[in-house]
Amino acid sequence: MRLACKNLIHDRVRFILAVAGIAFSTFLMLFQGSLLAGFLRSASRVIDSTDADLWVMARGVPSFDFAAPLPMDYRGLAAGTPGLRAMFRVISAQVLWQRPDGSRKTVSFIGTDPGISGEYPVHEVLPPHTAYIDASDLDALGIARVPASTEINGRRAEVARAVEGFGTFLGSPYIFARYDDAERCVQNIGDRYTFLLLKLAPEQNVRRAQLVLRQRIPEADVWTRDQFASRARTYWLLQTGAGGALLTAGLLGFLVGVLIISQTTYATTMENLEEFATLKALGASRFFVARLVWTQAAVAAVVGAAVGIAVAYPALELARGFIPWIYTPPVFPPALAVTSLLMATIASITAARAALTVEPGKVFRA
Repeated sequence: MRLACKNLIHDRVRFILAVAGIAFSTFLMLFQGSLLAGFLRSASRVIDSTDADLWVMARGVPSFDFAAPLPMDYRGLAAGTPGLRAMFRVISAQVLWQRPDGSRKTVSFIGTDPGISGEYPVHEVLPPHTAYIDASDLDALGIARVPASTEINGRRAEVARAVEGFGTFLGSPYIFARYDDAERCVQNIGDRYTFLLLKLAPEQNVRRAQLVLRQRIPEADVWTRDQFASRARTYWLLQTGAGGALLTAGLLGFLVGVLIISQTTYATTMENLEEFATLKALGASRFFVARLVWTQAAVAAVVGAAVGIAVAYPALELARGFIPWIYTPPVFPPALAVTSLLMATIASITAARAALTVEPGKVFRA
């Protein structure tokens, strides 16, 4: 370790540039990774927030944000589901929100029957003509503070509360309200709900109930909550350009880090070939030489990763003011530490080969 550190700081400028490059790579991976994690979390946020065991929907619905009306009332068929404890209707549709300045904005209006629990923002029975919005959407909706009065599709409504954690990347803020208020507001859906949520008894086998319900309602899709959430995330990640772009940017950050560490480690190794030749002449094993090269790469990678992470967190906090759905899972920093060591291992392969192939007699030549 001591010899590896001496080799690195022998050329301080090169070491500093290497650390800066690796820090930038780590910053890019953490920032883009947080965007991707927040993107996927937002894609299934409403689904994950409920405690419903089963979701019934029209055939082929890819995510909550692209709901379609169910073709008929399936509540009677669903009522015979084994272990059924509660059932809720959900309407989700695009409507117009009236700002105080007279302009309008498209919003996603979500109406539910009372009683949905979990992290869903509406637990209590709301008064008529009452709505909740996400705090990150106040400015976009032209609201300075809550409570506030507004119009949704030409109908008066009172914004009673601002909730947290339901910002969306679609640009159409979520508006949460009573089912009957949303039903009256969304004329084109009429009395057809877009989702039917089923809560089962704790001892009930969810997969068995799912199979029973699929047999009773073959015209509709029946998914467990986790299946529907995964379906929504997969749709946004693989079938839209946004998810692919974020994933590609993260991979590019990894490649940049590998190239920077490779260049630094190889250059340092080539500059110190005589030292490696001396070590081999003194009887140093191939394992010792390879470990020395890897340690040089690992030190640069770990220092750069630490700097990158330290810079990324303030930047992410600043970014949340503009991108409210950005999210950094707690596992990211330790994962990046492991990733930095992986980059060091990949980068040290070429340099290690040069150090291992140097002739011990090189040190005795003039």
